[in-house]
Amino acid sequence: MRRGALILVALAWLTSGTAFAASPTPLIPLPAEIAPGQGTFTVASGTVVRVPAGDTEAAGAARYWVEKVARTRGLKLAVRPADARVGGAADAEAAGRLSASRGADAPDSAAGATSAASATPEVAFIREPGMPDDAYRLDVASPGIQIRATSGSGLFYGAVTLWQLMPVGKGPAQIQAQTINDAPAYKWRGLMLDSSRHFQSITFIKSMLDWMAWHKLNTFHWHLTDDQGWRIEIRKYPRLTSVGSCRIPATATHVKPPEYCGFYTQAQIRDIVAYAAERHIQVIPEIEMPGHAQAAIAAYPELGSLGGTPPPVSAKWGVHAYLFNIEPKTIDFLHDVLTEVMELFPSPYIHVGGDEAVKDQWKSSPSVHARSKALGITDPEALQTWFMQEMGKFLEAHGKRLVGWDEILQPGLPSDAVVMSWRGVDGAHAAAVAGNDTVLSPWPTLYFDNRQSARPSEPPGRMRVISLEDVYRFEPRDTTLTADQRKHVLGLQGNIWTEHIRTEERVQLMALPRAAAVAEVGWTAPERKDWNGFLQRLAPMAERYRALGIRYDDSALTPDTLASKPLGARRTSRELQLCSDGVSLLLEPNAFGTGPRPVFALDIMNPCWIYKDADLSRGARLTAAVGPLPFNFEIGADVAKIRVGDAKTAEGELEVRVDGCDGPVVATEPLPPMPPGKLVNELRTVALSPQPGRHDVCLRFARPRLDPMWALDWVEIRP
Repeated sequence: MRRGALILVALAWLTSGTAFAASPTPLIPLPAEIAPGQGTFTVASGTVVRVPAGDTEAAGAARYWVEKVARTRGLKLAVRPADARVGGAADAEAAGRLSASRGADAPDSAAGATSAASATPEVAFIREPGMPDDAYRLDVASPGIQIRATSGSGLFYGAVTLWQLMPVGKGPAQIQAQTINDAPAYKWRGLMLDSSRHFQSITFIKSMLDWMAWHKLNTFHWHLTDDQGWRIEIRKYPRLTSVGSCRIPATATHVKPPEYCGFYTQAQIRDIVAYAAERHIQVIPEIEMPGHAQAAIAAYPELGSLGGTPPPVSAKWGVHAYLFNIEPKTIDFLHDVLTEVMELFPSPYIHVGGDEAVKDQWKSSPSVHARSKALGITDPEALQTWFMQEMGKFLEAHGKRLVGWDEILQPGLPSDAVVMSWRGVDGAHAAAVAGNDTVLSPWPTLYFDNRQSARPSEPPGRMRVISLEDVYRFEPRDTTLTADQRKHVLGLQGNIWTEHIRTEERVQLMALPRAAAVAEVGWTAPERKDWNGFLQRLAPMAERYRALGIRYDDSALTPDTLASKPLGARRTSRELQLCSDGVSLLLEPNAFGTGPRPVFALDIMNPCWIYKDADLSRGARLTAAVGPLPFNFEIGADVAKIRVGDAKTAEGELEVRVDGCDGPVVATEPLPPMPPGKLVNELRTVALSPQPGRHDVCLRFARPRLDPMWALDWVEIRP
């Protein structure tokens, strides 16, 4: 079905006030079973919401639904205990039976008998034993609505489903009679937010937890420490935040950057954890070790492996060399940190990272050599396994389970450790075979710092396109596993890494609606998944995003005009072809402060662009606008592969070649010093000699040094 037709069908649901049977259900994720009924139920201002007396979880689910109905329909509904209807003479179970007798599948006589008890339309939340965790049953009938579940989470998910059945609008809403039986395919359905590289407010994180709840996502993985910032208050070690939470951003201009700081107090963290729990979301903290430790070592240099002058909190992106040492005092320090972390987070899981731990410092450190020799360990990788075993034993002794990225999957890994597979899906397979629980979070498909489309409106980030459809078609099932091994696959999560996502608005844009796809992959049985149906159901969900002030990327719901747009003489760097794809990024200069700024598309390993199909038959005039970027990337030995030192002038030159980037230079233009306060500078026009026909023009910079890194903003070629 064509995308335009899908949108029209979905919009028909939005403009109707009723979820009629001929329209697709508006529900995301798609439930396990939907059986249509006869008639409708109208939710109006007189509708009463009943909950079992004394059931705080049921009352919480009911209040959540009532609050969402108030925001998206403008209706004010009352929540009352179920036994209030019968004068307090019946307990919650009896009240539940009374409400249950009014279900869509109940005999007419039962409905008639109960109608005398109360003529007021009701929505009843009912505890029903024997249902699986997170499962619920939703019955919509003309007399009333019942949400039944054994668990509090099941009641909550039933409330979310009921809210999704009501279109956004004002006033009463009719809901088609139906019965929904539902339960998730996987228990771990999550998102990870990186608050270390860029810091988000408490208000924003609560908003994120809200829209996670709308999608029945139940795990918030919170990345709180890294080389670029330590964001969690540890009372025993105050310098972790007084020093480790602040950095000086990198810049390539004369503007002095302000210090970038931020951390979460323990009181704020408790507030977030409680807010999440009300929405049946577990919060799993990540405290990185043994690598990604530069911010901690900046605060307490004795934790490092090499000694000497303490490093700054890093303003660079990439894989850093700083590792915690393995001295007993450092192990004690990390145990102290984890003790305070465990007091804040009731989740059974504590994430300790374990990824990208480059062992150069361990190999160069005399103290690490001496300590490892005393331990009888000669292999640096085995040393990391020992390190993780120490953390795992400590967590296990306190009733917690260690979670780590798939680098922790080494011989000797504790059997109760959870492996998060990010380097593809092989780590998940190996973990399940070894008997370890595992979560699928593979790069690049579930990494949401990749852009969602090639449209010029996409925010800064990685150049790779991971579309909504790419995420939706991800398949977590591994058919090569045995039935027992498959039980170790807990689920999946999307990761929002924020090196290049510096604003809260952009976090939403990069996460949504791909988070909706993660939700459906994690909840809905594979045989019920349907991309076209999902796209239809996304339209009413997008209406909710707009009604509640949530930003989202709409590339999947709007025509892609980029491919058909004729290219003019002036083309932005996004419209040019990159000469290579080493580390391709969309970057903005001076990634701090506020206000509009250009976004440059470039490969940091080879800043080089191709202007395709230029008419040079009569000669041409080439004009370009360029800007400097800081080279704030830790890429190890790969930095030697970047060509520098070939400039003939102080700042370097823009070089122009025709028909191949390895051909002779046909024109150059020196780069003048950047005027203070400017981010982009327009160069003088360059004359290109006539050449028969049309040609591809290659543009690159000769540079005297690595930093700054020059980039094209736009290029114009006219006859």
